[in-house]
Amino acid sequence: MLDDIKKTLWATADKLRANIDAAEYKHLVLGLIFVKYVSDTFAARRAELERRFADKADDYFLPDSTPELLAAELEDRDYYTEVNVFWVPETARWEALRAAAKQSDIGKRIDEALVVIEAENPKLKGILDKRYARAQLPDGKLGELVDLISTIGFGDDPGKARDVLGQVYEYFLGQFASAEGKKGGQFYTPASIVKTLVAVLAPHHGKVYDPCCGSGGMFVQSEKFIESHGGKLGDVAIFGQESNPTTWRLAAMNLAIRGIDFNLGREPADTFTKNQHPDLRADFILANPPFNISDWWHGSLTGDPRWEFGDPPAGNANYAWLQHMLYHLKPTGRAGIVLANGSMSSSQNSEGDIRRAMVDADVVEVMIALPGQLFFNTQIPACLWFLAKKKTTRKGEVLFIDARKLGTMISRVQTELTDEVIDRIAGTVAAWRNSSPRPQAGEGQGERVSEYQDTPGYCRSVKLAEIAEHGHVLTPGRYVGAEAVEDNDEAFADKMQSLTEKLGEQMAKGAELDQLIRQKLGGLGYEF
Repeated sequence: MLDDIKKTLWATADKLRANIDAAEYKHLVLGLIFVKYVSDTFAARRAELERRFADKADDYFLPDSTPELLAAELEDRDYYTEVNVFWVPETARWEALRAAAKQSDIGKRIDEALVVIEAENPKLKGILDKRYARAQLPDGKLGELVDLISTIGFGDDPGKARDVLGQVYEYFLGQFASAEGKKGGQFYTPASIVKTLVAVLAPHHGKVYDPCCGSGGMFVQSEKFIESHGGKLGDVAIFGQESNPTTWRLAAMNLAIRGIDFNLGREPADTFTKNQHPDLRADFILANPPFNISDWWHGSLTGDPRWEFGDPPAGNANYAWLQHMLYHLKPTGRAGIVLANGSMSSSQNSEGDIRRAMVDADVVEVMIALPGQLFFNTQIPACLWFLAKKKTTRKGEVLFIDARKLGTMISRVQTELTDEVIDRIAGTVAAWRNSSPRPQAGEGQGERVSEYQDTPGYCRSVKLAEIAEHGHVLTPGRYVGAEAVEDNDEAFADKMQSLTEKLGEQMAKGAELDQLIRQKLGGLGYEF
């Protein structure tokens, strides 16, 4: 049911977009969803207080209260902030905005509401994007958008409202990323990639960090993982950084809607030159940094303590990201990073030397080659690096997984990893970490591995000495070998002969049909 609601909402919202660019429209829609969430949770808390004030058995019971006293009590900010509900002044509540939706100055009213909400809630300072008065929407469209978003949210249950609005927000993020194409990928990592990172890392406690967090998808999936495994959100502390100011706001709103406490730094800033968490040592790092960026270097980064394995080249930030992640891990920490495939084999400038130093230091744990067409913004093939600051098992080995053939097409241009494939990958890694090497054997796709086995064409555990023999190249296809041939497969020569014979038969049959058609047409007076 909720999936149908999300699709209907998107279809309607997209129709209202008229000629406005998706990148601009995104902030109008997502900002309104956030205001709706803030107002809904405030209204739900207010309704709860009214019930409790009237209940003689409740600690909040107000004896001999007058309507005036009750109204004043309901406006006491402490009742809301004590349960982590944002305080929303009367003029900024959704009911007031909806009532004014048809007014010509609705954009100005929304901006004013955002200013008031920020002023009353220091945690939201600088997060809300006040662009509604200057929005380039045709007359009446903004009011229609307010009416549409008024339909989101169900009942007085704050938890349910939060979940519904959170899912709608996340769904809209994905839809806008698709609509924006190349630009959209700058703030959104496809869900199946995030799920894979989270499933392999299992970030269920401690400090979780994303130094290029986009709209916060890594954190949202981490929350889902924790809850699905019976954990508590309070067991995890969220740290992030993002350089794009509007994307930084999207992330903050995404996390606030879900009730996740977060620290995204004092401001949006470049991770390399203005590190917002210099002293952080994280238990888990999940990140999808921009691929192959060439304009990242600044002279102040020369000799930076983060470059433990060598100065990264100024023309490509891939190895700067990898070393930044390692620097910010605890001794027992693990990181999962999405990078372009070139990072696994490039020897340009100092990249080959840095990779060799990382492999020799035994900080590379797992390498996974991904299918193509997973991203909205690039067709560059990608891979997953999993790093461990200090391995406790499988020392001196790297697990290689080749998942290039495991994608499922979900549209003409888009691939994803199904939950079954993600389970298979996560199960393989977990089994590898927790068992000793075993002989090779086959394994069917979608099966969860209980005891690790090398599987030709899919996975193999490789000693560092063998990796050194291959020039410290970390491309899985080089190590996992070819997929095992099924017992009932014919030898290549036999299969080729069989196919050739079948082709000859079909060509002969085609010639017969061609002759028959000519005879029939000749009987009708046609000449050839």
